[in-house]
Amino acid sequence: MDFHWFLPTNGDSRDIVGGGHGTPVGSAGGVRPLTIGYLGQIARSAEQLGFVGALTPTGAWCEDAWLSTAMLTEVTERLKFLVAFRPGVISPTLAAQMASTFQRLSGGRLLLNVVTGGESHEQRQYGDFLDKDARYARTAEFLTIVRSLFRGETVTFDGAHLRVEEARLAKLPDPAPAIYFGGSSKAAGPVAAEHADVYLTWGEPPAQVARKLDWIRSLRPDMRFGIRLHVIARDTADGAWAEADRLLRGVSEADIAAVQAGLNRSESEGQRRMLDLHGGNRDGLVVSPNLWAGVGLVRGGAGTALVGSHQEVADRIQEYAALGIDEFILSGYPHLEEAYWFGEGVLPELARRGVWQHPDGAGTAATSAIPFAGVPIRSEPVPVSPS
Repeated sequence: MDFHWFLPTNGDSRDIVGGGHGTPVGSAGGVRPLTIGYLGQIARSAEQLGFVGALTPTGAWCEDAWLSTAMLTEVTERLKFLVAFRPGVISPTLAAQMASTFQRLSGGRLLLNVVTGGESHEQRQYGDFLDKDARYARTAEFLTIVRSLFRGETVTFDGAHLRVEEARLAKLPDPAPAIYFGGSSKAAGPVAAEHADVYLTWGEPPAQVARKLDWIRSLRPDMRFGIRLHVIARDTADGAWAEADRLLRGVSEADIAAVQAGLNRSESEGQRRMLDLHGGNRDGLVVSPNLWAGVGLVRGGAGTALVGSHQEVADRIQEYAALGIDEFILSGYPHLEEAYWFGEGVLPELARRGVWQHPDGAGTAATSAIPFAGVPIRSEPVPVSPS
């Protein structure tokens, strides 16, 4: 398994921070001011703890993903950056050139999360007036061009939505960045099957995830899969659910009504499936063992969290892994502290079970007290020098 964390370029807080997928601009900010210093703390901590990469979102509600992550390459060494971007607002040749530059200057640490866009009203802010099906068709053309450029080809392409003539890259990305792609609508499946390296789903209950994965496998048997979830992991189950209850107490009925009104405009099938899990109210938020839909009351996109003891969260991760999920993109509030709860609690538990190891090859549960320290656990008392 590979684990990725999340960079909250829309602000952070000890409470749930709204944003994305229909949430109005200006309503996404948290109480922790967004600075490169704070993002650097999160990125460095994720790297030390054993996360492979970090997802950075895209949209009018957050900072630009390309610029933010480019700055963070200077304060990290190994961590990869899963940069979300929208094909409809950038030239495919320019996107390929930017990816090539990023790979070369970062030492190959770019991953690409292609977001087709599920909200027409937000797309129009960027000058994109296509409808949903046409956006998926354009994404397919975009990725055809980009992947051809990554292979070193000179590309002349005349499609229904995009046109380039004798496009080529002066320098190729090495390696070509992996392409992550999500989408639950019928139009999304063929695009994912043809162009994606990793198909992403939001954190639906396992039975629903299994059906979605079977659908994509029917189109592409060798696809790799990832899942996007929040997480609240504590030493005990009671401690974890107490934290979930605290987060819920911080959400007002007015907040829920305002955000749900925006999210109900969404054309995204994935967003609709998230909304169906909670119905916009506080009752019945536990939608599967240890799967809590409370985040989705005030946040668009990923709206569910794994909640429980470190052992229970590890159990649920292995349940998703048994369905075929290889990559887990996680987050929690606040993102700095929650990275440590997961990294010092759940990752060592998975290491003890033999299903995860630190990317640096050190700091497993058998050899260290915390995943990144590399300090052997003593089996005998530490001698005390006489005073």
